[in-house]
Amino acid sequence: MLRNKLPGKGTTIFTVMSKMAQDEGAINLSQGLPDFDGPQALRERVAHHMAHGHNQYAPLAGVMGLRQQIAAKVLDLYGCHIDPDSEVTVTPGATEAIFCAITAVVHPGDEVIVFDPAYDTYEPSVTLNGGRTRHIALHYPDFAIDWQQVKDSITDRTRLIILNTPHNPTGTLWGEQDIQQLREVIAGRDIHLLSDEVYEHICFDDRPHLSLLRYPDLAARTFVISSFGKTYHATGWRVGYCIAPHPLMEEFLRIHQFINFSTNTPLQYAIADFLRDCPQHHRELGAFYQPKRDLFLELLKKSKFGMPPSRGTYFQLADYSAVSTEPDTEFAARLTREYKVAAIPISVFYLDPPQQQIVRFCFAKHDDTLREAAERLLRL
Repeated sequence: MLRNKLPGKGTTIFTVMSKMAQDEGAINLSQGLPDFDGPQALRERVAHHMAHGHNQYAPLAGVMGLRQQIAAKVLDLYGCHIDPDSEVTVTPGATEAIFCAITAVVHPGDEVIVFDPAYDTYEPSVTLNGGRTRHIALHYPDFAIDWQQVKDSITDRTRLIILNTPHNPTGTLWGEQDIQQLREVIAGRDIHLLSDEVYEHICFDDRPHLSLLRYPDLAARTFVISSFGKTYHATGWRVGYCIAPHPLMEEFLRIHQFINFSTNTPLQYAIADFLRDCPQHHRELGAFYQPKRDLFLELLKKSKFGMPPSRGTYFQLADYSAVSTEPDTEFAARLTREYKVAAIPISVFYLDPPQQQIVRFCFAKHDDTLREAAERLLRL
């Protein structure tokens, strides 16, 4: 009989809620995927490269043209010079990059700090590498980090801290005070950082994204991970990337080569072209999504939900405590069955869920989809 390597871990909530939405004929505001296609010009470049022979294995670290464009983007946005030859790897999605980064530094007995609610791929990756995850809970409505608790959680076995900004599922952003506190906490310690920045271009209300690539002292010990799927409204393409200093990237590549040697070749060529020719897309992505956030909030202004505006990502939290005292998993299921709108319960992203009634909606949808969903939610 097989021994379960991930006891207590069942099917991911994203799969569960999306299937429930499909079975119930509900509007799916649960899983973070747009209901519209990415840019036509980008899709045309994919077809072009498929028709012009770019269909075989790409290099292990990715097509050089794409790595060069990533380096150019990072320099433009964050003022950070990276070597596209030795400090960038293109991966089949950000999740694989996260796994490779964790595997590169975590050994049996090592400890990793995560901030709950945490993306559900972090802890399983730590567990599969023999590590232990130490959870620090963040709380509604501001989900601010208690840096004294972080300091108290660090031990001689702490090898990695996983950060996520803009933060999924809360929609919060780091501030400069968080950067300074992080510096103080890890000073003089052999601790690496993994910065999950897949929503880096989706920030609202003129707030900047504070990539760790902006800070040379932090970048020197960090794996920074991002995703073209989120940026180009094409989550099914599964193309992401990792940026890290050469010594870290060497170990990252050692792992990556045995998990998924090559990332989709024509997509890499097409994304390289689009990054070069249409940088305004990622520069204006926050301005594209903010009207959708604002529309969703305006449509639900008279609802019973409490909804502090999301600061980033394409997710919006909703406090339903004025509607029900049900646990969020039960409320989300009832919302899907009875009101035909699917959401994600937040408690599943905590080790020890706090007493709060919160669900997450995805507003990366056509405006008409948001209007129909809001009309249904207003019946609560």
